[in-house]
Amino acid sequence: MKTIMMKSPARERSGLSRRALLLTSAMLSAGLLLGPLLDSARAQSGYPTKPVRVVVPFGPGGIADTSLRIVAEKLTGELGQQVIVENQPGAGGIIAANKVLKSEADGYTLAFLTNGTAISVPLFKKLPFDPLTDFTPVSTVSFFDFVLVTNAKSPFRTVTDVVTAARDNEDGLNLGTINVGSSQNLSAELLKSVTGANFAIVPYRQTPDLLVGTLRNDVDLMIDNYAAVKAAIDDGRARAIATTGAARSPALPDVPTVQESGIQSFEVTSWNGIFAPKGTPSEVIATMNRALQAVLAKPDVKQRMLDLGVEARASTPDELRARLQTDIVKWGEVIAKAGIEQQ
Repeated sequence: MKTIMMKSPARERSGLSRRALLLTSAMLSAGLLLGPLLDSARAQSGYPTKPVRVVVPFGPGGIADTSLRIVAEKLTGELGQQVIVENQPGAGGIIAANKVLKSEADGYTLAFLTNGTAISVPLFKKLPFDPLTDFTPVSTVSFFDFVLVTNAKSPFRTVTDVVTAARDNEDGLNLGTINVGSSQNLSAELLKSVTGANFAIVPYRQTPDLLVGTLRNDVDLMIDNYAAVKAAIDDGRARAIATTGAARSPALPDVPTVQESGIQSFEVTSWNGIFAPKGTPSEVIATMNRALQAVLAKPDVKQRMLDLGVEARASTPDELRARLQTDIVKWGEVIAKAGIEQQ
């Protein structure tokens, strides 16, 4: 009689365990060998392999500069190369933009363009560049609303109060902003246009002067960014009555928007974004976009930006391009209606 030998379950499990162990070991060995090779390949052919400069069209210390430095610090860790912020203020951002456009389109010199760039297109008779065709968008970095502020002793507590008084008062009200053609100034022009209120728009050279004018009641109302007026609001000298965005600002969640006051056709949200010169390789744009998406999602970055009254938020390149196109049209219409002469 033929004897049939049966494998014991224990022996079969042992064989499977040994085979699994050998397979896992082989896979780990391959990974350990392949990993450094892939890292080496990325180091030789990947981007970036040297420091990256971002040229900002403002001096040190402002919101744009400060928020960009927060991001640059984190990008340095994300990309493995230093990201340097270079200040080139002057001429409405033209100097900074030209510097980037004269650089190689290799992703190592980038531009920090803003809502002000969209305004410059219709504001200037002829720009030396076209932001829609001479630059390639990478991603937005931040968004921020403006805030409408009165003296804390003012009788005006809402936008409705202000608009009603401006309509009823034969002399109207004084609405203060910084220089003509700025985002703040055009926001005031837009408010005047959509409400039909009798506002005399009073431009100041700098925000500190504008704030002093508001606290001295030289103007009845001012429009500026939150960081510029935060200290005066916090210590009770000034009162925020509304923000300009479509939704309440995360920095001022208890302050209603202008739209909540019933002025549905008014909305202003300013933005900052990173662009590259035309011709920059698509893989470079994709790498920088991924890094910005990662950095701007970090909770500590979001909080530090929020402390400045700024919302950290990345976008796709297409979303940034669409935003730029829309704002060029929007502010062109405001400039034309306000009768602001082209520069």
